[in-house]
Amino acid sequence: MALGDGYSINSDPEEDCEETDLLFNNDMEPAVKEAAAPQLCSARYSLALLMFFGFAVVYGLRVNLSVAMVAMVNDTESHQSLNRSTGHECPAHSDNRNSSKNTDGPDGSPRYSWSLETQGMLLGAFYFGKMVTPIPGGYLAGHFGGRIFLGGGILGTAALTLLTPLATQLGISWLFALRALEGFGEGVTLPAMMAMWACWAPPLERSRLMTISGAGTSFGAFVAFPVTGIICESLGWPAVFYICGGAGCLWAVFWFVLVSDDPRTHPRISEPEKNYIINSIGSQGSAHGWSIPLVSMMFSVPLWAIIICQMCSNWSYCTLLTSLPTYMDNVLHFDLQQNSFLSALPYLGAWLFSVLSGVVADHLLEREVMSVTAVRKIFTLAGLVLPAAFLVAVGYTRCSSALAVTCLTLSTTLWGASEAGVLINQIDIAPRYAGFLLGITNTFGTIPGVLSPIAVGYLAKDHSLAGWRNVFLLSAGVNVFGALFFLALGSGKIQRWAVEEELITDEEMMER
Repeated sequence: MALGDGYSINSDPEEDCEETDLLFNNDMEPAVKEAAAPQLCSARYSLALLMFFGFAVVYGLRVNLSVAMVAMVNDTESHQSLNRSTGHECPAHSDNRNSSKNTDGPDGSPRYSWSLETQGMLLGAFYFGKMVTPIPGGYLAGHFGGRIFLGGGILGTAALTLLTPLATQLGISWLFALRALEGFGEGVTLPAMMAMWACWAPPLERSRLMTISGAGTSFGAFVAFPVTGIICESLGWPAVFYICGGAGCLWAVFWFVLVSDDPRTHPRISEPEKNYIINSIGSQGSAHGWSIPLVSMMFSVPLWAIIICQMCSNWSYCTLLTSLPTYMDNVLHFDLQQNSFLSALPYLGAWLFSVLSGVVADHLLEREVMSVTAVRKIFTLAGLVLPAAFLVAVGYTRCSSALAVTCLTLSTTLWGASEAGVLINQIDIAPRYAGFLLGITNTFGTIPGVLSPIAVGYLAKDHSLAGWRNVFLLSAGVNVFGALFFLALGSGKIQRWAVEEELITDEEMMER
């Protein structure tokens, strides 16, 4: 079963599409290329900006529990017993030694005696729900359009977040179920985004537009970590969920008023921009039918390369996203405001670096310096292998808080390069089915979100340096494996099964 770069085992290599011909639509008239509207005020960049803030909100909704957990848990006794058993491996900072976690918060909000394993289960609950909806969400978004699914997913998640304090009072089972339902709602958002960009993103602007919109995830984490800490200390942890949930509901109003599924139906887009988008994308930007080439997808090697690599990338990302505040609290002993600010710092770098990576990737493609395959592989390697090196370093920083925070920040910053690599590769290999493919890869990619907090709970259950070193070494090893797997089997070429379906659909339309 010999498989060349970019080939499915269902396709004949001699019939495989030329990468640049199908991606760049070289037959496009020069006048059409020049008719693109100014980018800064164009409808497609306005859409990217709205998506950016939408994903900032939804990732804020995802991570707020990670920081609020520090304020929700009354673990003074466990800290004392752990300090005795571990020999004060990392003594508390002088300004934090006299601080203790009281039974109640500043507004009398309750605290709970949850073990680290229980906290891991609650943090992972979100991903249990998220595993269910990406595939059906991507399929339906690819057929009906992504506007209702992206907006509805964020609105539903925000509305459920408002119920978090009530669910917490009712018990762990209720909170677990609520977080799973929130994940259920958010699971459709990324596939819906991909389905929309299949209709909106000109091929030479894909990296830029998708990294701008996707960078909202890192920006949301960057803002949510410190803001959550401040709210917890000033207003109490229940206010976190009311404020974040309200922000998501407000964003949804703007989304449904301003956004359209397709450039053809957008009421405010200029004619030059609409013609530029439609002509540059061609028929690849149309919705797919009810029938999709499932068997071909199942045996597509480049698709499996994306799946495995994204699972590996998500392991380290989810580990830090959910467990970094716990590490800052239990090992480095930062107080809540320091904890939340320093936990946010890595995501500032990831936000900026992901946008920069998208611009550089598109520049390389515009100048035809490299093929799409080469660009995606280079940015994937940079975004996984280099962060792995810094994760290894974190495991050996011992009690040096400054060095640990520096290595974590550099690791997450460099991870942003993968936003222009494997994380948008679905739209390269099958533009028409990009939403559905992202649903598939996102479903598999959610598995680390379920398992990594649980693994952290068991590996670092004694809060020891050795336990946390194992957490970081495991994440680094998984990262490297994913990068090498994608390097060997990944592709940026449109797959034959995607084009065949397009030709069949076009023939059916002509017959009608």
